[in-house]
Amino acid sequence: MNVTRPATHVVVLPGTGSDAEFAFDAFAAAVAAAGATIEAVSPNPNGIVASYEEAMSAAAHRHERIIVGGISIGAAVALSWARRHPRSVVGVLAALPPWIDDPADAPAALSARYTKAQLDASGLDAVTAAMEATSPHWLASTLRRSWASQWPDLPRALAEAAAYVAPNLDELRSTLVPTAVIGAVDDPVHPIDVARTWHEEIPNSCLSTVTLADIGSDPGVLGRRSMQDLMGLVD
Repeated sequence: MNVTRPATHVVVLPGTGSDAEFAFDAFAAAVAAAGATIEAVSPNPNGIVASYEEAMSAAAHRHERIIVGGISIGAAVALSWARRHPRSVVGVLAALPPWIDDPADAPAALSARYTKAQLDASGLDAVTAAMEATSPHWLASTLRRSWASQWPDLPRALAEAAAYVAPNLDELRSTLVPTAVIGAVDDPVHPIDVARTWHEEIPNSCLSTVTLADIGSDPGVLGRRSMQDLMGLVD
């Protein structure tokens, strides 16, 4: 079975502080190769989750059944929405899932809270400069662009993301939608154990792993791995 039938449209959601351009770069080539169309959603920093859910609902209304996916919190929101709308979803592409249930002290949530506090105290330019000094070039370039596009509402977006409650273990176990999970084995912000747990608990799922260097050299690795895996799940 071709994953693009009956679904021919894929909606992908960026991670915290990221943007539609990076999500597009991560998934577009693989989606096109599968004969599907793609929509990378631009987050509304004044309501990230609402903007993501509205985009998925609108796409499902237009296309009836869709593939949804995302990176980090985008993956969590996509899976949560898919669980509530299983008849509208063929599958989920979940890259770098951030946490399970309440974020509590999850590294991704702590990072978002810390960045928000720094932005509130020092402003965008100073925090961007500090981030660039300690981040890989590909990540620094992405965040420089995406942070500027969401300013001055970026701190609000980070606070919302850091409080988002992802599916818990019982919800993962009761997820009926095929889910392709991708984790980075060396990502301290998105621990590989979270990706492994998502895979272990979601009944119809698979897990692929990458490194941060893989993503840095070609973000499209996320799309290639996840689309290939999802095709195998829905065959």
